Amino acid sequence: MKRVINAQGATLGRLSTAVAKSLLQGDEIAIINSEKAVISGKKKEIKAEYQQKRTVGTYRKGPFFHRSPERIVKRTVRGMMPYQKPHGRAAYKRLRCYIGVPEEFDEKNAEIIQQAKKKYVDSITIEELSRSIGAKI
Repeated sequence: MKRVINAQGATLGRLSTAVAKSLLQGDEIAIINSEKAVISGKKKEIKAEYQQKRTVGTYRKGPFFHRSPERIVKRTVRGMMPYQKPHGRAAYKRLRCYIGVPEEFDEKNAEIIQQAKKKYVDSITIEELSRSIGAKI
C-alpha cells in the first residue's frame, strides 16, 4: 500500500529525512503538493545556492539538477539515502513526487509529518525557488 504525504508547509530537509527512513524500511511513498514545501534561510542565499548547483558540471556528464519543484524534492530525498548502493536505489524507485494533488489521491487522506512542521522567520517555498531558477510552472 502506498503512503501519501502532504508536503504543504513542511520544511524540506526534515520532510526528506523522514521520507528517506520510511523508504529504506520498504514503504512506497507519494509526496503531494511538493511545490508548497519550504526551505528555511534567507531567500537571496538559497536562490544563489541552487543557481550555482545548476551551473556546475557539463550538460553531458552532469551532475544534473532539475528546475521543477517535484524533481527538487525528489533529489533532496535522494541525498538523504545511500543511493549508490542497491538497497538505496531500490528504495528511491519507490518514491513518487507530484505537483498539486493528482486525481488518484483526491479521496485519500494524506499524512502530515509533524516533525517537519516547524515555523521559520526566513523561508522560501519550492515553487518560488524553481521559478527563480527558470522553471515554467
